[in-house]
Amino acid sequence: MQDEHDRAKLVDADLKVDIRLARPEDASAVAEIHVRAWQVAYRTLLPDEYLNGLRPEDRAARYDFASRDPGRPSTLVAVDGEAICGFATVAPAAQGDAPGYGELCALYVSPERWGKGIGAVLAKEARKRLSLLGYQQAVLWVLLGNARAERFYERDGWTSDGLRRAATVWGAAVEEIRYSRNLGAA
Repeated sequence: MQDEHDRAKLVDADLKVDIRLARPEDASAVAEIHVRAWQVAYRTLLPDEYLNGLRPEDRAARYDFASRDPGRPSTLVAVDGEAICGFATVAPAAQGDAPGYGELCALYVSPERWGKGIGAVLAKEARKRLSLLGYQQAVLWVLLGNARAERFYERDGWTSDGLRRAATVWGAAVEEIRYSRNLGAA
């Protein structure tokens, strides 16, 4: 059974997408978007051989979309007709330096749909989801050098707090910068 926070119908000019919680059967479609978005967005930031070697089936095997435990990641998907065209994942912040914060762990849209407003809708719904889970503040991490993502999140009200970290994501060593935001205006 879905409540009003599990599903939202969004219409904005040419944009008409449903936002809902991901289901186990969405894993392959989400993984395909995840991999393609990495391959396009990070082409100049990560080695080509690494990006070319990413496989959606490897990513899909790691997802757990069946859990509704608020202490575990929760993924929202944007659906246009029958096709998933983007997703956002939220969870309790993993970093010990942000106790009591929620985290926007991932937000990716199919590259061919970039610039259409789907990311903005997903960001808004992710903030709502974090608020619903009881968070008043949230953080996210952006790959250092990803100017497009930095601009996107800054337009959405996120601010870099200057904290940086070295992390390993999908087996790749990366440098990231943290952004934070008050969710009161989610």
